[in-house]
Amino acid sequence: MPALSPSCFLVSAFESPLNFTLKLRRTCPLGYFPCGNLTFCLPQLMHCNGIDDCGNQADEENCGDNNGWPHLFDKYFGMPSHNARTKSNVCLLGVVPELCLCRDLELDCDGAHLQDIPVVAMNVTMMSLQRNGLQKLRANIFFKYQSLQKLYLQHNKIQDVSPDAFRGLYNLTRLYLSNNRISVLMPWVFRDLHKLEWLILENNNIHQISPTTFSGLNSLVLLVLLNNSLTKLDDICREMPRLNWLDLEGNLIEVIGNASFSSCTMLTVLVLQRNRISYVHEQAFSVLQKLGELDLSRNRLAGIPPNLFVLLEDLLQLNISYNPIMELQVDHFDKLHKLKSLSIEGIEIGNIQRRMFEPLKYLTHIYFKKFQYCGYAPHVRSCKPNTDGISSFENLLANIVLRVFVWVVSATTCFGNIFVICMRSYIRSENKLHAMCIISLCCADGLMGIYLFMIGAYDLKFRGEYNRHAQAWMDSSQCQVIGSLAMLSTEVSVLLLTYLTLEKYICIVYPFQYLTPGWRRTVTILLGIWVFGFIIAFLPLVCKGLFRNFYGTNGVCFPLHSEQPETLWAHVYSVVIFLGLNLVAFLIIVLSYASMFYNIQRTGTQTTKYSNHIKKEVTIAKRFFSIVITDSLCWIPIFILKILSLLQVEIPGTISSWVVIFILPINSALNPILYTLTTRPFKETIVQVWANYRQRRPLLSRHPAHHPSLTWQEMWPLQENSHSVSVGQEFEANGTKPKLTPVENTNEGGTCTCLYCQQNLTSVNSISFKFVHLSSSYLPSV
Repeated sequence: MPALSPSCFLVSAFESPLNFTLKLRRTCPLGYFPCGNLTFCLPQLMHCNGIDDCGNQADEENCGDNNGWPHLFDKYFGMPSHNARTKSNVCLLGVVPELCLCRDLELDCDGAHLQDIPVVAMNVTMMSLQRNGLQKLRANIFFKYQSLQKLYLQHNKIQDVSPDAFRGLYNLTRLYLSNNRISVLMPWVFRDLHKLEWLILENNNIHQISPTTFSGLNSLVLLVLLNNSLTKLDDICREMPRLNWLDLEGNLIEVIGNASFSSCTMLTVLVLQRNRISYVHEQAFSVLQKLGELDLSRNRLAGIPPNLFVLLEDLLQLNISYNPIMELQVDHFDKLHKLKSLSIEGIEIGNIQRRMFEPLKYLTHIYFKKFQYCGYAPHVRSCKPNTDGISSFENLLANIVLRVFVWVVSATTCFGNIFVICMRSYIRSENKLHAMCIISLCCADGLMGIYLFMIGAYDLKFRGEYNRHAQAWMDSSQCQVIGSLAMLSTEVSVLLLTYLTLEKYICIVYPFQYLTPGWRRTVTILLGIWVFGFIIAFLPLVCKGLFRNFYGTNGVCFPLHSEQPETLWAHVYSVVIFLGLNLVAFLIIVLSYASMFYNIQRTGTQTTKYSNHIKKEVTIAKRFFSIVITDSLCWIPIFILKILSLLQVEIPGTISSWVVIFILPINSALNPILYTLTTRPFKETIVQVWANYRQRRPLLSRHPAHHPSLTWQEMWPLQENSHSVSVGQEFEANGTKPKLTPVENTNEGGTCTCLYCQQNLTSVNSISFKFVHLSSSYLPSV
């Protein structure tokens, strides 16, 4: 751990705290910060993380961002008054209205259901009339209360304020008119309020003020016009030379001209958040040389003039978050030497580089849209966000469970699919077309295992320092390629499962009309599915101008959900794939299996000769349920996530990471089990291999090894027990011996087993039960 030089503690008594702090920083390597007066440094990610890593709590001190208005408020308004006299608990106002409280010279009539200003002694100093039914302030209504210092009129229904309403209030210092229905303030309405310091007008509907509206407010330091309907500003400070704090948040201002604040030379806090500002003149803030906080967040600024901040040398906090700014100039912040807090959340900085923030030597807090940007400000002690829910400063996969299970799931997926491919290739199948479909499905699912393996490998590569490589990784061709592999695996698997399900559905529901697909048709369909999958997966890479960084929106390179603004093409494309193609495929699979189960159940109920019908039906139901439930577990959460994203609901990144690592690969990991490893032919083949091995073992020393020819019996179902009755036995019992022609068309893993019978079949019941028997034998078991 880097150590501090002892010389850094030999500080002159006259050295400023800022210079001392800067000297301490310079003794630590870039990206490390000192532990108070201890002789070692800790990296950025270990400061303000809620853990005492230094041992003396130094890394958890000063973590709150108190720059800007909290600091300035205490500086200008937090000083106690030395002239305040001790208040008496006795009412000195004589008789007061019912439901009102009196203490000393103060009157509290909050919630007293008053319809007009109450009549009390003239020497009242504070009058609180909040939450009453006042609708109008008539002329001279407060004239006789010239000793009044504080007047609270919030939460009434005041609509009209007479120009002479506040006449005679020469000693008033606080006036609260918030949460009323005022729409217009006439000129000269505050002309007698020469000592007024605070004027609070928030949450009204004020849409019109003139430069003379605030005439007489020579002592005003705080003006709050939050949540009104102002559309323009014309030298708003002209009649308020001492104005220190101006809050214009939540209005309808569209343009800030060069004269909007030309008289606001004493201004230290300017809040313009949540307006409609699309243009700011380059000289708009040129006279605000004492400004300590500037908030331009949540407006419509597409760009910032190059010299807008040049003269704001005393600025401590700057917030330009959530504007549609696409690019920041490298030297935008060069003159902000005292800046301590910078917020640029919600802004995609395509040209981001360290040079942008290096001049900000005293910067202690910085807020980005993506935590990956923190790598470009390593000298800033507190950088937010620390994570996107998927990755963290240290690791590509933030959660230890994810880091472990990405290997478990990738190994399970790869091994299971490779094993099935090898077994299908080794054991001869009488239905080679069906085997080809299953091998194709395993190849698609195997790609998901490769994708997860690559994510795990890069997580190991970046372990402990991911933030240094995060942005480069998400922009890299490697991230794009493995993301497209995951998309290819997902879409090809979905299309193949849909095709196999439809094959099975047609065979079971229409067994006597179904024609088995030939070699050419099957190969054509499989090639078409793979080509279509490649187009879906790699189109965003080919058309980067339309899709931008489609796969690089997060550390796992899968475009399931993005907090970043997508292009129209990328947004539509993502919705069409996940809520169009995949949702339709999912519904086809679910409805097809439901229809198959219904037909098998209905056919089975026609048979009364066999007592194990109910047992067969339950087995079929369990097998159908296993297929449908795995598809549901995989796709329903993804559909919900995509719909919430479409509705612009905030989705934690942690949910996306768990979906990608655990839920998305469910089908890829379980398909080999459901469609091969648990099917009756596979089980019988394994039992046959094991039995042959045990029989040959005693003879190995006396006879040369003999390798039996293993055949995957997919044409006829293997009988389960002695209760199974062959087709021939059934017809013999009925006195007929029809000629049956078996046709290859298996039900295992995606198609079904059918019997084409000649027209001399006469026993409906025996055929019906055999239909149930054939169907149940080759459905994936549980």
